Amino acid sequence: MPTALIILAAGQGTRMNSDLPKVLHPVGGAPMLIHALAAGRALDPEVTVVVAGHGAEAVAAAARDFDPEARVVVQEEQLGTGHAVATAAPALQGFAGDALVLY
Repeated sequence: MPTALIILAAGQGTRMNSDLPKVLHPVGGAPMLIHALAAGRALDPEVTVVVAGHGAEAVAAAARDFDPEARVVVQEEQLGTGHAVATAAPALQGFAGDALVLY
């Protein structure tokens, strides 16, 4: 069955006391976003969607540096996890299969 990967990466990370988007903070030598993309790549997804918010341009650039085919959508208002997943829906138009949500 085809798989889609949805990575929720819209959080601001206010408790991190940084202007850097939360998912771009390095852990183990790479931004958290890259760890999520690498873990998802092991599933050989047909579609990868990154839901960005705070610092969307920087998040999109990092995602596309790792996976040039990644689709990036922007969650303009952070209204929760369910809303973030719903924001990814237009990028999955025509996809039929399983979806894995990582955050």
